[in-house]
Amino acid sequence: MSSSKQSLVPSAREALDKFKMEAASEVGVNLKQGYNGDLTSKQAGSVGGQMVKKMIEAYENGLK
Repeated sequence: MSSSKQSLVPSAREALDKFKMEAASEVGVNLKQGYNGDLTSKQAGSVGGQMVKKMIEAYENGLK
């Protein structure tokens, strides 16, 4: 069984990191490369929520 940190497509890591940085910027959260354990739960949740929102929008636009 593979580790949850191990990516099935290693080149996807860079794209996902870029996507996360864009989402964080949109909600006004300052992310830095590497460790971001100093974020509050609210900040981390807003970044994750923005990422999900954008993924759903992209999926819905693909259906049209």
